[in-house]
Amino acid sequence: MSGTKKYLGIIYIILSAFCFAFMNAFVKLAGDLPPIQKSFFRNFVALIFACIILAKNRIPFKCQKRSNIPALLIRAGIGTLGILCNFYAIDHLVLADASMLNKMSPFFVILFSFIFLRERLTFFQGFAVFTAFVGSLFIIKPTFANTAVIPAFIGLVGGMSAGAAYAAVRYLGQHGEKNPFIVAFFSGFSCLVTLPFLIFDYHPMTIGQLLCLLGAGLSAAGGQFSITAAYTKAPAKEISVYDYSQIIFAGMLGFFLFGDIPDIYSIIGYVIIVATAIIMFFYNNVWHKE
Repeated sequence: MSGTKKYLGIIYIILSAFCFAFMNAFVKLAGDLPPIQKSFFRNFVALIFACIILAKNRIPFKCQKRSNIPALLIRAGIGTLGILCNFYAIDHLVLADASMLNKMSPFFVILFSFIFLRERLTFFQGFAVFTAFVGSLFIIKPTFANTAVIPAFIGLVGGMSAGAAYAAVRYLGQHGEKNPFIVAFFSGFSCLVTLPFLIFDYHPMTIGQLLCLLGAGLSAAGGQFSITAAYTKAPAKEISVYDYSQIIFAGMLGFFLFGDIPDIYSIIGYVIIVATAIIMFFYNNVWHKE
């Protein structure tokens, strides 16, 4: 892989982290609305942008190879589940906690890329995935006395789902699918899946809530295009550590917008996960460079 592609992947993934941090903040600012309703508006805006780019670049709305259809469906189906879980966690947890659980996705990308894409995984990398999971337990705090344990586990499922979805994105990028088509297919699929629930359980929104959801959609579109570009430019193990910049953005937004202050156990979890990601980055790119 050329150095240019790697650096482009790094830039794209930091940009996606910035956009997704704002998306999460807008979702929380939208208030007490069902996650499915929030998900529909988030994906509808992204779909519009993706279709505009497809039309502008004269890219047909069809997959390049029939053999890519299963990966497209996996990316869309599991990605939709990941969004719903993430939005539920955002509504019930400190913003930084929800963001960190979702940021377990880079570790799951590496794991699923090993299982399904045959990308090499060393013992050290496997141990790093396990260590990151231990760090997530400090954030989840799995005790019956902890009323936030269920939203936290749902947030972790969201991160796992996102990891599987991004592994599918990497496969699609390696097999000729264009980024705008991948985003458009995913966004359109998510809208179709959530539309029936929206129709039968629609909650009236204020102008402010509508603007927040539109802001979430715009931010999500930027994040989706950026992260799709990132994982098609470079392997997850070489760029995923930079995705943790979202925790910095989320922590600042959570503090200034909602007065969020994570507890000591969550902070320990942050340190374990981010430190593991940084050590793994050095392992992949310096100490054990192939």
